[in-house]
Amino acid sequence: MNNEDTRKIDTTEMSMLMHQLFPICRSITGNGVRETLKILQNLIPLQVMEVPTGTAVFDWTVPKEWNIKDAYIKNSKNEKIVDFKKCSLHVMSYSIPIHKKLPLSELKEHLHTYPELPDAIPYITSYYKENWGFCMAHQQYEQLKEETYEVVIDSTLESGHLTYGEYVIPGETKEEVLISCYICHPSMCNDSLSGVVVAAKLAQAVTKKFESAKPRYTYRFLFIPETIGAITWLSKNKNNTDNISHGIVLTCIGDKGNLTYKRSRKGNTMIDKIMEKVLKDEKVPHTVIDFFPNGSDERQFCSPGFNLPVGSLMRTAYGKYPEYHSSADNFTIMSEESLEQALHIMIKAVDAIESNKVYINTNPFCEPNLGKRNLYPAIGAGKKSSTQLEAIKWVLNFSDGQHDLIDIAIRSGMTFSDIAAVIPLLREAGLLKEK
Repeated sequence: MNNEDTRKIDTTEMSMLMHQLFPICRSITGNGVRETLKILQNLIPLQVMEVPTGTAVFDWTVPKEWNIKDAYIKNSKNEKIVDFKKCSLHVMSYSIPIHKKLPLSELKEHLHTYPELPDAIPYITSYYKENWGFCMAHQQYEQLKEETYEVVIDSTLESGHLTYGEYVIPGETKEEVLISCYICHPSMCNDSLSGVVVAAKLAQAVTKKFESAKPRYTYRFLFIPETIGAITWLSKNKNNTDNISHGIVLTCIGDKGNLTYKRSRKGNTMIDKIMEKVLKDEKVPHTVIDFFPNGSDERQFCSPGFNLPVGSLMRTAYGKYPEYHSSADNFTIMSEESLEQALHIMIKAVDAIESNKVYINTNPFCEPNLGKRNLYPAIGAGKKSSTQLEAIKWVLNFSDGQHDLIDIAIRSGMTFSDIAAVIPLLREAGLLKEK
């Protein structure tokens, strides 16, 4: 099977997975999260973790668990004008149970709309303050009549658990590559599900890539509720985070915009160099931006106490596309090609992470004689490509124990794959050794 065929399969499977996950009502806790993780377990052997309500996690506390069965608003004709079962975004996440009849004036205090997106249902939450509410299109809101409305939210908010999924592929070392995405957003494609499906397919690809031999690094995939999930995981794993050598948060990666890489807080870590180099080598339109303390879970991994080498890969950044946090974030703004390209970039990044090492030139006094090692073009000998010869010279000159292959690729302007390709030749010739 060639690479093109593999990409078509990956793209189709990611799209199918997104359609399967889209209708599920998820929040930061509850059965929607468990249902989502159960589906993902069909793809990868996720370990499901449960952390009890009330658990202290740094400055936070694991909240009560929220579940919902039904919710609606009926008008005086007993017609459902808002129906949770048709769209889970119709209910403000973490709404407490309610069953009342209210005049329009009182009901409006609990209605949420996006006037700037008059046809879309907004995504609204109230995780840490008990409240209730409904969300609807602003166009519908403006047509509401002065009458009595029946409001029902059949939900529970009680002691339970925060649930997340974790999948670890053991490597030859304890050094880890962390891939994180969040699973708490309901019925939105780009914000949340795009990162989930790319992370799941990447986990499958890494598993398959190293099924006959361990990877150099340990790979840890996290499927967690945003913010509180990352805080909880970091609290439970505080003593092991020093093992994280590279990390990426995947989010908002399926729309039709160009790729965006957000650097780690340090700004010059190895994962920053690798991601920027891979994006450049693959010639995909992209933007690189510096870290800022807002966004997704990179702000937890990069908080001052941890300051981990974790960046974020996305397309149009959160809050920067008009459909953000609304029902308009649906399949119409998604691109299968975007998902495929993101997966391809991440697989290339894994290749670079695994291959990137520091070498020492064993013959550092002047240029070694490449001709006698059949590494230099000569009359009567097979002609070596100019690209290969250039890569050989760059690698030998900068393999001084101070520069890794990414450094050499960046400095030379050559692709990382061209630089990495000559390493076996030089090692076989006895001209290189690992530091």
